[in-house]
Parts: sequence; structure tokens; C-alpha cells
Amino acid sequence: MNLANLPARVAAAPGLARWGRHLTAEVLLEAGDRRWILSIRDGALRSAEPAPAIMPRYDLALRFDAEGFARFLGASPPPGWHDLMALMRRGALRVEGDIQPFMAHLFWFKGALALLREDAA
Repeated sequence: MNLANLPARVAAAPGLARWGRHLTAEVLLEAGDRRWILSIRDGALRSAEPAPAIMPRYDLALRFDAEGFARFLGASPPPGWHDLMALMRRGALRVEGDIQPFMAHLFWFKGALALLREDAA
């Protein structure tokens, strides 16, 4: 999966700017054995880069199991696989580190990660 165009998609979504206006964090996004660092400043996704292999620096980690992430990214995910909180209930997503930014800006995370579905379609 290529996250290179995600910053532009997040910038084009007006609701995300409002929901994340106080969100500043380095987020590790992990899906199976693939990892990226999302650099977020005041709700703007500045970059989405592959994470370094050794000791990446991050405030918050979103760790998806590979199957759960693939089902979440489907064009029309089935119930229970469509939402980050549903994935957490199923055990397909673990949120680790400082979870305060995730909970305070949950709509931002839900909206930004849902934009990845367009790549899957």
C-alpha cells in the first residue's frame, strides 16, 4: 500500500482540518509487517513515510493485524470491520503509547484512515 498521496487527500478534506486543528503527533501506523510514520501538525498530515527499521520515534502507535487492515480497506467493509473502534473490539487494532491524541481526535483518525479505501477501490 502506498501512503504517499494521503497527505494531499487529508488536506483536501475540510472536515479533517476542523476535527484535527489541535492535533499534533507522530503516529506509527503498522499493518502486519509494514510500518509508516505519520507526522501530523495542527491537523495537517505533513508526511507519511516508511518507518525506520530501528527505533522509530512516535507518540502513538496504531497497530493493525494484516487481515483486519485489509478488511478495513475494502471498498465496502462489512459490519465490525468498517470502523477503528470496531476493529479495537475485535482485537484487530491495538492503540499504544499516548492514546490521548487518538481519543481526543477520533473523528480525524477515522476520516483520515478511511481515505485509504479509495486506494483499494
